[in-house]
Amino acid sequence: MNNRRASSRAEYERRMHNVVEHIDRHLDQPLSLQTLAGVAHFSPFHFHRIFAAWMGETLGDYLHRRRVELAAMRLVSQPRVPVLQIALSVGFGSGEAFARAFKSRFGCAPTSWRTQASGQRIANSKSGQVDRKIGQIRKSNTREHRASNKPSEAVMKVKLINRNPVNVAYHRHLGAYGKQLSLFWQTTVYPWMAANDLLAQPRYGISHDDPGITAPAQCRYDACVEISPGTVLTGNALTTTIPGGRYAVLPFKGAVEQIGPAWAGLLRDWLPASGLQLDARPCFEHYPRGSAYDAKTGVFDCEICIPVMPL
Repeated sequence: MNNRRASSRAEYERRMHNVVEHIDRHLDQPLSLQTLAGVAHFSPFHFHRIFAAWMGETLGDYLHRRRVELAAMRLVSQPRVPVLQIALSVGFGSGEAFARAFKSRFGCAPTSWRTQASGQRIANSKSGQVDRKIGQIRKSNTREHRASNKPSEAVMKVKLINRNPVNVAYHRHLGAYGKQLSLFWQTTVYPWMAANDLLAQPRYGISHDDPGITAPAQCRYDACVEISPGTVLTGNALTTTIPGGRYAVLPFKGAVEQIGPAWAGLLRDWLPASGLQLDARPCFEHYPRGSAYDAKTGVFDCEICIPVMPL
């Protein structure tokens, strides 16, 4: 009986992850209850209740929140794109509706958000320091996760590459980013990798949300390991495909408290001046075979990868 319950719960989790992934990759399109229920293979009549029970917020509230939060990130990373175009790119039907929703969520107009972020970026470039955590835009959000300074010239090492699609198995962490993610890898992911003989495989960390915008309790992170198609695994890992295509890649080496400023430099300083923009594919950290980790200092290396397309 316990095995059957565990199997049933794992199937619910797999289906709901498919729905959330579909939403993230199609926010610029109409997302009806019927369409998303079909992705989940649940009855439309019951799907909205199942979603609310599983996610802790209604489907409408979740869609609304994700659209506004993604727009907030794009307002900063794409400073030359008109506000209306960004509103339409995340599924709002008009600039007026977007402005109301944005002010309700963040307490200011989209243009004010962008202007404030731009001013902070200029101040940082003048001082030669990036004093923000990943996604940090407003000073009011810096109290919990202040990151140590890192020279901004690190963003100059960005390279553009074409990546092939990658099949991965993953475990999801829901909650604040930072040292909690290191603990999650150590206590949950590594034992599972060892049990499935995956320790030599490339790894990926997918941060689905911007912690400067999304509430810590709602931030999603997937700890992924590359697998071959058809691999049979023990445990409750889910599977997905990291899309291929054009990516901007920043090599990183440092401690966990330094990776936030590296992300910030890439997204807030390099990207707006690159002539490129993000698309709907996820951003991630890539840990190739042979990636190093020093247990004494906490220093590790990886590649920060963001999906890009022409502006």
